[in-house]
Amino acid sequence: MSIDFYWRLPTHGCHSTIRRGSYDRGDWSPIGPYNQSPGLGREGRDDGFRYIDHLAEIAKAAEISGFVGGLIPSFPNTDDPWVISPLLARETKTFRFMIAFQPGFLNPVQAARLSASLQRATGGRTVYNIITGGGGPAQLWWGDSFEHDDRYGRTTEFLDVLKGVWKGGDFSYKGRFYQVEDGGLSPLLAKEKIPEIWFSGSSDAALKSAAKHADYYLSWLEPFDALTDKFARVKERTAALGRQQKCAVRLDLVARATEEEAWRDVRIGFENVTDETRARWRGQATDSVGAARQAALRPTEAKRYDELIVGPNLWGGFNLLRGGPALGIVGNYEQCAAKLDELIGRGADAFILAGTPHLEEAYRIGEEVLPLLGRSASALQQAAE
Repeated sequence: MSIDFYWRLPTHGCHSTIRRGSYDRGDWSPIGPYNQSPGLGREGRDDGFRYIDHLAEIAKAAEISGFVGGLIPSFPNTDDPWVISPLLARETKTFRFMIAFQPGFLNPVQAARLSASLQRATGGRTVYNIITGGGGPAQLWWGDSFEHDDRYGRTTEFLDVLKGVWKGGDFSYKGRFYQVEDGGLSPLLAKEKIPEIWFSGSSDAALKSAAKHADYYLSWLEPFDALTDKFARVKERTAALGRQQKCAVRLDLVARATEEEAWRDVRIGFENVTDETRARWRGQATDSVGAARQAALRPTEAKRYDELIVGPNLWGGFNLLRGGPALGIVGNYEQCAAKLDELIGRGADAFILAGTPHLEEAYRIGEEVLPLLGRSASALQQAAE
């Protein structure tokens, strides 16, 4: 079975090391002499190297290193993935662009035309990461006040309409959130393939919507037994609708030549976390079930990095070092590969991986970890026999 690996593209700036929390790659922090992009010329002036150029370097590094594509996140503090994707498509050959977006902020007919045009321009390299939002202040930033389950109902209708108009011909639809009369794409656009749909969300409302529309159900990394149970529930719901669905995991890795080196980097990064950062991540309001599941993994007032170890080579403090999910993998190259192999054995069909800094770690993970996949699983099987 082929396992697809995607890399994450940092559309909100990047750290030069996991040991330090500053966004010193890009212009997301005040430009200084240590910023890599945009760089400063000898006279201290902007040299014209834009952040999109840095993202292009990351995308090309990931493509060279064996990743089939990259996730392009969408948050209030990021560039827009719909703008970033076609720019990076010109810099790569086969690299797929997983565009994260909330369906409620686009008209589904326009989204179909936009996506089909992007498929046509890039040779079919568009992938969807459907996110329905975590509620609270972050959701209101977008001007969206819908309740949790209503947002997933809206997402379901959005995908109903998008798929309907993509078939060509006349399509009509009357739902709670969308009404369309005789809609449809032009024959030239309708012949393009609908992007593969990766769907995020841990609530019952999310799983119901995912079962109807998603090609991949995407989860943040969780303790392996909990993740196995979640995957089983997803596939059961999908099978009841006569469909098959694959499962994927989004996670960060700190992979080093030795386990001691990996944990040392984590420890230094944890010790450099400011009180302001702790307060920010502790106080975010959300109705996201997935975020609540992540929060339950760790002590809220951990004083030492090792208080956040939740299992062998699993650490629950990544969200303190950068935004995103809490749980990730820490270890030497063989240990990291073994953990990925175990996840594959528990039902993972694909991954979105990330590391800090994104450029160098794309090469490191691609060269040192991915080639080891399958070896640890084979060794465990032989030992059992």
